[in-house]
Amino acid sequence: MSMTAVGPVPPAPHPLQPHAARLVTVTPEAPGIATYVFELADPALRARYAFAPGQFNMLFLPGIGECAISLSSDAGEPGRLAHTVRAVGSVTRAIARLRPGDAIGLRGPYGSPWPVDRLRGRDLILVAGGIGLAPLRPVVYHLIRHRPAFGRVQLLIGARVPADLLFVSEYQAWRAAEIEVIETVDRADETWTGRVGVVPVLFYQLRPDPRRTAVLTCGPEIMMRFVVYEALARRIPRDAIYLSLERNMKCAVAVCGRCQYGPFFLCKDGPVLSYDRVEPFFSVEEY
Repeated sequence: MSMTAVGPVPPAPHPLQPHAARLVTVTPEAPGIATYVFELADPALRARYAFAPGQFNMLFLPGIGECAISLSSDAGEPGRLAHTVRAVGSVTRAIARLRPGDAIGLRGPYGSPWPVDRLRGRDLILVAGGIGLAPLRPVVYHLIRHRPAFGRVQLLIGARVPADLLFVSEYQAWRAAEIEVIETVDRADETWTGRVGVVPVLFYQLRPDPRRTAVLTCGPEIMMRFVVYEALARRIPRDAIYLSLERNMKCAVAVCGRCQYGPFFLCKDGPVLSYDRVEPFFSVEEY
């Protein structure tokens, strides 16, 4: 039997090795928050990069560190990778100092996505608090691209004050795509004429059909806890409630254990998990 000679097979990239990326644009969103669009420097890597709504990348700055940031861009256009970042730590504050053209290390995507394909034909309630809208924004883009495949879509958005609302310039386009956008703020100012109150209270206005409705939520865990209570009170099944959970992530490949949550590693099994899987741990404060 003859064998065809082949050349040496290049080694697979190390899972912790970042790839060079370039900052393309910066868009301020709210005080201390901006959206940074990156482009991978390697054209071949850029061409094959793909992600699903809900996944995240690890962003790396030499000499400073690395952090996990959700993708907030359209998965249908994976060449431009948007990350909406709040400047709160050493890495995110360094990202906030970047300017278009600056380089950064990027690896990913990682994590479990929102189960948008399994939810086709369902009514959806998306619930976002503060910067929690960023991981849900790719879901909105997906729904717009595939709008006939889904039923009624309601997007509930909460923020502390009007200035903290994210992506406000896009709400009109989302509404034009038959997505019901409902905003509320904890504290109004002299310019605000909309709803006032915490976002779970918006459930009082909803009459979902529990047999066909799924809830997707991301935000502070105390907010998500009350979103779960409101969803359960409307008989939405536990396995139809999905949460994006946040923990300190270092390796993103389920090795270091920093993000362990009960039996799960949120970098691999999460960040998106259904409530029926995390209920024993989610009900424990500061778990």
